[in-house]
Amino acid sequence: MAAGGYADLREKLQSPHREKQRVASAPYNGRKRKLEAEDAGLPELCGGSDEYEHSKYHSDYDDERQGEARRVKQGIRQVRLFTADQCTQIETQIDDVVSRAEKGIYRDHTVDRAPLRNKYFFGEGYTYGSQLEKRGPGQERLYPKGDVDDIPEWVHDLVIKKLVDHQIIPEGFVNSAVINDYQPGGCIVSHVDPIHIFERPIVSVSFFSDSALCFGCKFQFKPIRVSEPVYYLPVRRGSVTVLSDYAADEITHCIRPQDIRERRAVIILRKTRTDAPRLESKSLTSSVLPVHMSNRQSNTDRYQVVLKQKRSHRKADPDAAHRPRILEMDKEENRRSVILPKHRRRSDCAAENYWRKTHECVDDEDDEVDEGGGVDSPVRKVKMRRH
Repeated sequence: MAAGGYADLREKLQSPHREKQRVASAPYNGRKRKLEAEDAGLPELCGGSDEYEHSKYHSDYDDERQGEARRVKQGIRQVRLFTADQCTQIETQIDDVVSRAEKGIYRDHTVDRAPLRNKYFFGEGYTYGSQLEKRGPGQERLYPKGDVDDIPEWVHDLVIKKLVDHQIIPEGFVNSAVINDYQPGGCIVSHVDPIHIFERPIVSVSFFSDSALCFGCKFQFKPIRVSEPVYYLPVRRGSVTVLSDYAADEITHCIRPQDIRERRAVIILRKTRTDAPRLESKSLTSSVLPVHMSNRQSNTDRYQVVLKQKRSHRKADPDAAHRPRILEMDKEENRRSVILPKHRRRSDCAAENYWRKTHECVDDEDDEVDEGGGVDSPVRKVKMRRH
């Protein structure tokens, strides 16, 4: 793990109620199970009155989970606002955005492509995920003004104006519009919209097909799978979803692969904070710039010192939903296992993005298993697939 950063999504997706669930559902394992329960602040679930204590804990846990679901629900407002004809009109405009992006008409930071999911930033764009060398919540930054295209007029006329007329948002609230275009099997992992970047509420409008928004899920990879949500929210075509309070700030939300059965697009409307951190060319001092970089080079070239190379502008392949999902974070993890000295490699077999071939995690903490798949075995190189 880089200092102050994240090597994968384990810490980002970790939440206290997930840790309690893991300890409670794990099989009895003697002293280790007892220590895990103590670390999680739970009663010991073994020995003596094990059956009684286990039953009592599950009852308390279910009550806690139901209480959290109620808090999530209180922070959600949902309205079925757009008719089928209005949806069709807006979906035609979304198709035009996709077409213009494929022709390379938009600015570079407007379009962000990933397998089975494309994002189109308008008004304001920001760095996130694997785009920064130092990753994790709180590291996101707005792009400099003008690095992404302006919000299209049709978004103002067909979407924002209708929301203002129905008093869902105040006039002048929106200065950032993002279109997420999902193919079947696409997803977005559990996250909280950056609190230091965006004001609340967060408004989204769904098109093309019905789907669902899930809260409090935890993702695991290879193969990709998602835990049961704390709260499951059906999202219909033409519906408006507004997140605030607990639902926006205190619990993660995601879209699971199994909930995208047909193409689905969502327009996310937000307002950036006036004090949101922003990438500026002047912040790149001579101490971090290469010696050969001249003053005549464009700002875009200078940003590459801070940002990782953007994903290639290639179309998502719908058939990729049936193939193993290899994410950027997985490539980074396997790259580390090859280039780092053995004593610095990650040895946590519970890592969500960890590639295993034949060996399972060993519960006994005294057994040290290296990343090659066995004790003191040589490092195994992993062949990565591309979609």
